[in-house]
Amino acid sequence: METHGIFTPEDEAAAREQYESVGLSAQTVVKETAKAMDFDREEYGERVTSEVVETARDALFASLLSVTTGTRDEFENAIPDDFDVRVEGSDNVERAAWHVAPAAEIVVAATYHEKEAAAIATLQRIAFGRVYRDIV
Repeated sequence: METHGIFTPEDEAAAREQYESVGLSAQTVVKETAKAMDFDREEYGERVTSEVVETARDALFASLLSVTTGTRDEFENAIPDDFDVRVEGSDNVERAAWHVAPAAEIVVAATYHEKEAAAIATLQRIAFGRVYRDIV
């Protein structure tokens, strides 16, 4: 088993705190990206909206969510008692990526065959959308 990412909020307050902690980084990423795209002041003002920065914050937070990868057996053994489990993918695949979300008492997972990095990134977005979006 391997763990990727750093955020595993223990409760809703921790999720909100970690989400807030990436706000300045998201603003910096958006600003530097706009600069690299040669936006002048006017274009920056028109195109870089609060929704753009919020989307960057959402993506940054999601990309930092902790995901464990391993075999299906390792996944099955890692599920805490009484947690809801939601799995995307095929039951016939040997590998799984999962995020345990104590803040919502849920485990979200995705199965994969070869493309571990893609499974991790996909699962992080799924976890954000299904678990954290309503919390933060």
